[in-house]
Amino acid sequence: MTSGGCAGVGGPKPGAPAHHREHGFANTNPAFARPAFWTRTAFFASRIWASIVSPRTITLPRVANDGSALRANRGEPTVTWVGHATLLFQLDGVNVLTDPQWSERASPLSFAGPRRVTPPGLAFENLPPIHIVLISHDHFDHLDEATVRRLAAEHHPRFYVPLGLKAWLADLDITDVVELDWWGSRVERGLTLTCVPAQHFSSRTPFDLNRRLWAGWAVAGRERRAFFAGDTGYYDVYFKEIGARLGPFDLAAVSIGAYAPATIMRFSHTTPEESLQIFDDVRGRRFVAMHWGTFDLAEEPLDEPPQRLLADARRRGLEPDRVWVLKHGETRGW
Repeated sequence: MTSGGCAGVGGPKPGAPAHHREHGFANTNPAFARPAFWTRTAFFASRIWASIVSPRTITLPRVANDGSALRANRGEPTVTWVGHATLLFQLDGVNVLTDPQWSERASPLSFAGPRRVTPPGLAFENLPPIHIVLISHDHFDHLDEATVRRLAAEHHPRFYVPLGLKAWLADLDITDVVELDWWGSRVERGLTLTCVPAQHFSSRTPFDLNRRLWAGWAVAGRERRAFFAGDTGYYDVYFKEIGARLGPFDLAAVSIGAYAPATIMRFSHTTPEESLQIFDDVRGRRFVAMHWGTFDLAEEPLDEPPQRLLADARRRGLEPDRVWVLKHGETRGW
């Protein structure tokens, strides 16, 4: 295995960006390494078994949201946390949905794999018209086939995806798709959408590792900018460059969960403390916590991520109104 995590996708492509490989993509952090095969296998086997025989539960506070205010909104900037990495951004009259996931499991299996511990904070039928869908990568907790099929059928949005995912969506007969490489940008309905680097990996089967790219997204409107980190480990080079090129951001949504055990997670997910460092690197003004309390993906206590986040925010001297831990279904203006 190479340090760039590019096993199975061949070597660098002459003349191509550093993250491109002959048959896929790689992380450019020289320290990046995938966990050993047996370490990964033991972890995922234990998680699947636990999801069947002893699933964990949690009861988190929720905000009742019937979507009426979202549907009536004609221009105010808002963010709504549906759950996990599914956020609804409203900006300049455009409704943007990230990594939509309304299914009961984040898994290819109906009987096993990460199960939802908290229902979606907004029922699918209560969504406002969705104009744009941003996809960060192809993992089941971020790209759910049933949800994207339903979105395409009922809302007819334009999907923005990293390289390699256009063909996957085409196999579902979803063809209104814009595919971008890192740092690629398009203007859509007056918003500038930029695909930005992330440190992660991709696969939906044992046979397609890193064939499709992973990314975050920047959304710039007339007066406000939002950053959606997708799924990522911490690599300062990426985030400082995002901040320098595209920041500051009025709102930065960053993952705070799925960090234990570190032997599995440390290169592909951030701890709450690392999430706040990303927030600092990209020059964020307000932080939105995501990727916790929705699917049971890892071994940290389900309610630990926001506790660690807020403790580190206090240590850093951040004002409480700059670090948002939204309830499922909660909408805030920004």
